[in-house]
Amino acid sequence: MLNQATMDMLTAMKMTAMAAEFANQLKDPTFNELGFEERLGLLVNAEWNRRQSNKLDRFIRNAHFAVPSATMEGIEYHEDRKLDKAQMLRFATCQYIDEGHHIILKGASGNGKTYIACALGNAACRRFKKVQYIRMPELLDELSFARSAGTLKKVLESYKKKDLLILDEWLIRPLSPQESYDMLEIVEARCRKSMIFCTQYESEGWYTRIDPNPESDSPVSEAIMDRIIHNAYEVLVDGRVSMRERKGLKAAREGGGQDT
Repeated sequence: MLNQATMDMLTAMKMTAMAAEFANQLKDPTFNELGFEERLGLLVNAEWNRRQSNKLDRFIRNAHFAVPSATMEGIEYHEDRKLDKAQMLRFATCQYIDEGHHIILKGASGNGKTYIACALGNAACRRFKKVQYIRMPELLDELSFARSAGTLKKVLESYKKKDLLILDEWLIRPLSPQESYDMLEIVEARCRKSMIFCTQYESEGWYTRIDPNPESDSPVSEAIMDRIIHNAYEVLVDGRVSMRERKGLKAAREGGGQDT
């Protein structure tokens, strides 16, 4: 009766893993050989693991990854992709986030930039860092709406709080003057916080996409690029065959691939 009451109280306090472990110990007589401290340690460990797992799930869910299942282990290092595995593993430690550096993933469409970015984001979540993934067109729409609704400051503050911001499809199209100013606000708000940029364009070509007017000497373009490029690791994601093609070929032969 006392044991059931204890389990009921644990459940009521939302210590469900501890309650389950307690029930397991009551059923298994081998636990009687352990001392009180050891059994208590097992109970606490079960509850701790459950809460850490739930916390991780929440961090990954809140990041809104395009590929939530992406992991560092799932990255494929084909020779023609020219990926430095040692560098990727260093990125997985999240030291670049602690030091406030950016990462620029550049390469043709379909070469797996999004997967790698999400894998890096997943690695950051596993160290309980707050991550946000968003496509640039969606970000521009959000900033435009926030400006018209008078909530731009609130939106910028929310992005400022993230430990890592992943911008996919960076400069997928040329920006309007207002969009350039909005992006400067984002970059300025995160001047000491890390970002990952997924882009098809070399950084030398960013200037004319931030300010498409060839006769303009835009200080906004200079300001945005200065805050990113000189503080970023540039990673070429190459490949004679796109990862989408590789996945199709691999699926036909073996039933599926990972990195897309």
